[in-house]
Amino acid sequence: MTERWKSLDARTLPGHMMRRVQQLAVALFTEEMAELGLTPVQYSALHAICQQPGIDQRTLARSISYDAATIGGVIERLEARGLVQREVSPQDRRARVLSATAEGLQTLKAAIPRVLKTQDRLIAPLSPAERKQLMHLMGVLIDANDELSRAPAGE
Repeated sequence: MTERWKSLDARTLPGHMMRRVQQLAVALFTEEMAELGLTPVQYSALHAICQQPGIDQRTLARSISYDAATIGGVIERLEARGLVQREVSPQDRRARVLSATAEGLQTLKAAIPRVLKTQDRLIAPLSPAERKQLMHLMGVLIDANDELSRAPAGE
């Protein structure tokens, strides 16, 4: 190993900086969502289920870029809180379809302003042009590397 590691600054590493931004995003989300008690993944799942009633678990996982093997736990927690319900699919008895309960819809309605506030707080230091550029560049990185993800959106 070269001696390069001695002078390596983590703030020059894109992966480190993205991890730090993710930490900030989750911290802000958790703060804004404290009253509702939703995690980022639970919110994403609830939002997708409300948008697509009758969605199956595998399609849900793919639609929110989440690992299909662990989406069941997310659904179990939402179901235990009375926010979603699972039923056997009429088309495929092996599959479970998901729908939001009335309480789930109310929770989503209460969550959306908090989610938007979280996003605004996260990017507040950036100018409108920088915000647009950031979103574009993140999209480029995701599109170019999606197949490396544990939950590719393109599947």
